[in-house]
Amino acid sequence: MVDLLDRRLIFVTGKGGVGKTTVAAALAALAAGRGRRTLVCEIDAKGNMADFFETAPTQFEERPIAPNLWAMSMDTEASLRQYLALQLHLPVLAAIGPLARMFDFVASAAPGVREIVTVGKLCWEVRERHYDTVVVDASASGHIVSQLSAPQAINQLVQVGLVRQQTGWMLDILGDPATTGLVAVATPDEMPVSETLELVGRVRAETNVDLAAVVVNRVLPELFSRSEEALFGRLEEPSATATLDAELASPSRPLLDAARLMVTTRRSRTEHLERLRAGTDPAVPLLYVPYLFIRSHGLRATHQVADALAAELGY
Repeated sequence: MVDLLDRRLIFVTGKGGVGKTTVAAALAALAAGRGRRTLVCEIDAKGNMADFFETAPTQFEERPIAPNLWAMSMDTEASLRQYLALQLHLPVLAAIGPLARMFDFVASAAPGVREIVTVGKLCWEVRERHYDTVVVDASASGHIVSQLSAPQAINQLVQVGLVRQQTGWMLDILGDPATTGLVAVATPDEMPVSETLELVGRVRAETNVDLAAVVVNRVLPELFSRSEEALFGRLEEPSATATLDAELASPSRPLLDAARLMVTTRRSRTEHLERLRAGTDPAVPLLYVPYLFIRSHGLRATHQVADALAAELGY
């Protein structure tokens, strides 16, 4: 097994709402904290990666936001402009309006063209060794497979020439498990687990990218032992409830209901976790991030999740 943070390109994906951006930010903070020059890239330019580091909104041009840590947001047109400057030696500030319109036309007709401009930028950063680690807050699980398989799709369409050469080295980077890995984020709930298991199967069947880890976010702690759960049952008897109400000087029923809800919720989530473990290759690490019980995210929460991941990874 390759250590997760020894990989130089890490894609983080998951169903919307499971904490994909949280985990991506935490992994980037963890890598930077371990002394690795790290770039965190947000694929969705409308996202909120900047909030997790309490910094100004990110743009295509990467900028430092913390020691050893740079951030950027993907912009397909800016990525195309950079590619043309590097490959065709066009001035970076050259007007590419007609080329951009042609790109839109081709991207609409040929699958994978738009995705390859995105993935190509990230692979290029890895190939040029500008950073030790590139962490990608990638598209949601419903779209990530098409992004990761884009070089393969283009490779099948184009047999010779410059495009074929470009997709060749991208495939080498994406297909090397020592270099690239995918992290799937889920929560211990029915739909996220089902979608994660479906994603795992599609990644294995349709891409050459290695599944590096599955992160389970918002795992409830075991608050009560079996003996304490039995005690709740006895306290719910009318005579015991009346005594408890008197001791508390307030109704105890909401407190007992809340405790029972926590026990029931954790048990149901444990069943989903078991299903996730059973459906995932035993060689793939399953990393648990506890429920933080906070209403907003920020730098403090990012470091708390990073600490939890560090403990799971044995750092």
